[in-house]
Amino acid sequence: MDSSNHWYGHAHVLAEYCGLDKDNPPRINGVIQHGWTFVHGFGYGHNPPHGFAKYVWGDVNRRRGHAIGWRDYVTIGAPFLYLDRMREREAQESEPEGTIWFPFHGTVDYEAVHGDHDRLIDHIKSVETGPVTMCLYYVEYQQDEIREYYEKAGFRVITLGQRGTLYQGGTSNFLERQLHELRRHRRVASNRLSTAMFYGIASGLEPAVYGDPMTIPGLKDGFDGTHLLEKTYPELHGEGIDIDIARAVADEELGRDFLMSPTELGLWLGWEEEMKLS
Repeated sequence: MDSSNHWYGHAHVLAEYCGLDKDNPPRINGVIQHGWTFVHGFGYGHNPPHGFAKYVWGDVNRRRGHAIGWRDYVTIGAPFLYLDRMREREAQESEPEGTIWFPFHGTVDYEAVHGDHDRLIDHIKSVETGPVTMCLYYVEYQQDEIREYYEKAGFRVITLGQRGTLYQGGTSNFLERQLHELRRHRRVASNRLSTAMFYGIASGLEPAVYGDPMTIPGLKDGFDGTHLLEKTYPELHGEGIDIDIARAVADEELGRDFLMSPTELGLWLGWEEEMKLS
């Protein structure tokens, strides 16, 4: 199984949904889309060979993939939506409040984000009226200089864990922690349209995308959406975004209409034997 299927606990969530051991998900004969992307559903370096299924979230990713000649797509919906379906909302002592903020981040240790953190902090403080949780990706959270920028600003600073490498060091309950944090807040915001933004919108939070978008110098060709995203999704940028419009886009990108029953999903993932379906 491609080890990226374990990133953020995607295989674990799907195994639980199908009634299997979430701590030891069975092998999947394909690659699961692990994050939102404005291209074909996969990141740089991911080009599964012919016959190796490409499990994407929404049909929009399949169409983009077909446009460049890729095939073997299976549209299953985002694992986050399956987790949201499995976890009933618990009664809370208080109503969700404040904003959870997901700043643009790198993906590995050598991809450093360049931008003006002080200016971003000032912008956030001028917009948000309640408490702010700054949720850093582990790459930035481990950099004291970046983490301390936001701590000194008075924000609550957290990270959800690591995606792992070759089955080692990953946080298998990453999505679980993300869902819990999202449900604690009223708003979700970022300086880039991102996976976390779509998860927040799908969870019913008020969305906002504003501030210095920041950059990663030398980002691979075709994967830098610095200016493309605002032109492609103008309705999803601003300090206040229409929640109904945002929800419609999020549902399409996350593939809500393609969510399957446990039996159907298990068959598509090749888990007939484990689920005793054959």
